[in-house]
Amino acid sequence: MGDSTHADDTGEVNNRRRFLQQVATVSGSLPFAPGLAAGAAAGALAGAAQAQTAPAAAPPPGPKVNDVYGYNSFSPDEAAFVETLVNTMCPADEYTPNGVDCGLAIYIDRQLAGAYGKGYKRYMRAPFAEGLPQQGPQLPLTPEQHFKAGVAAANEAAKARSNKTFDQFTPTEADAFLKDLGAGKVKQGELDLAYWFNGIVYPLFTQACFADPIYGGNYDKVFWRMIGYPGLPATHTIDMVEFRGKPFPGAKDPKSIADFS
Repeated sequence: MGDSTHADDTGEVNNRRRFLQQVATVSGSLPFAPGLAAGAAAGALAGAAQAQTAPAAAPPPGPKVNDVYGYNSFSPDEAAFVETLVNTMCPADEYTPNGVDCGLAIYIDRQLAGAYGKGYKRYMRAPFAEGLPQQGPQLPLTPEQHFKAGVAAANEAAKARSNKTFDQFTPTEADAFLKDLGAGKVKQGELDLAYWFNGIVYPLFTQACFADPIYGGNYDKVFWRMIGYPGLPATHTIDMVEFRGKPFPGAKDPKSIADFS
């Protein structure tokens, strides 16, 4: 998590991305210069002629723009909260665009709108007795309901703190608020917001970063490219030996499920 992408926040941005610290180093080689014509005078004339006739080099292509939009689960207020959350946890920098442009909010929405969010194969019968700490809260809520209840409670806590909703926070305020959520310092109603953030929000966020792009996040395989993951098929036993500690050539063009369909 972090507050902004200004130069004086570089350390904080890198801190926030400690789960992405091992970024693969991709090396390239410069093209060879063309051979000179025989003789200095001929070389000079050839260079002058080329300068007059060669077309201007085309600018390098810009980054792909995420054109996937529309939410299946989130209301407008919930979408505003989640978009602010993923942009705070994944700000735009030299490695990736911001969280919304990486598709992270879309991934979370799609997961909550699908079988996972609806509690498919989850035991949902009362009574919901308190379990062991490692079992997590025993709640009569599906993951989607739990997520939405947490958004509502967190927004109420934000208004109690600063008289404004989370999406209206400055980057610095949003970063501090999320850190307090994770540390159990934000209380609102009966919902355990620390577990909500650490047990549901953060796992969905990390999944959104590294899941196959077919599920909405990791747009254009941006996180795979950043860490040097070659995508599918990822059965590279021999490659792991040969390229250990070195950039893997196949990581320059990762393959997703969609590439094999």
